[in-house]
Amino acid sequence: MAPPVAFHAADTVAPDVAPLHTRLEDAYGLFIGILFSAMGIALLARGGMITGGIAGMALLGSLLTGHATALLVPLINIPFIAFSLYAMGRSFGIKSAFVSVAIGVGVSIITRSLDVSNIDNGFAAIAGGTFLGMGILCLARHNASLGGTSTLTLWIQKRYRINAGKTQLAFDLALFCVAAAYLPAAKILWSALGTLAMNAMLIAWHKPGRYRG
Repeated sequence: MAPPVAFHAADTVAPDVAPLHTRLEDAYGLFIGILFSAMGIALLARGGMITGGIAGMALLGSLLTGHATALLVPLINIPFIAFSLYAMGRSFGIKSAFVSVAIGVGVSIITRSLDVSNIDNGFAAIAGGTFLGMGILCLARHNASLGGTSTLTLWIQKRYRINAGKTQLAFDLALFCVAAAYLPAAKILWSALGTLAMNAMLIAWHKPGRYRG
């Protein structure tokens, strides 16, 4: 009689933890996240709209001062990046700085390469918000972010146990209140639609534990 063969559950059950992204996959993921984020910001800028977070701060700053959104994204991010180096670690801060500058460059390239003479408000809001949401999602999947207030909300959550989503919502509401004093009501409403489209992407797809790797 042949000797019994040892049985191991691992022989029949696939491992629950997928391998991590390779450096090449991370680099490509960051590129796609930066490209989509830049496209979303460029579309919102062309429509004269704002949104939440650092992108919204740069868009509003551009509307109020006339300076290019592409320039304001990394400039406004400087204090947040400095804070992230102190509070979130060197690696996180350096990656945030790179992403911020790259998105600024991307917005500049897209603005010069894509000549849009007229854009429908609904398209700018929905497409811009969706592109931006997809970009943020892609960056998050590869351990990066746009920086800005999101860095601060993550630190507040870590330090004081206050939900980052609620804190971010408070920042965004404050930003929209400021914008309402300067922009037409119609633009505020379209901007709100774009912000809803952006957050819908994150609500639908950014679910920890669903994806691995």
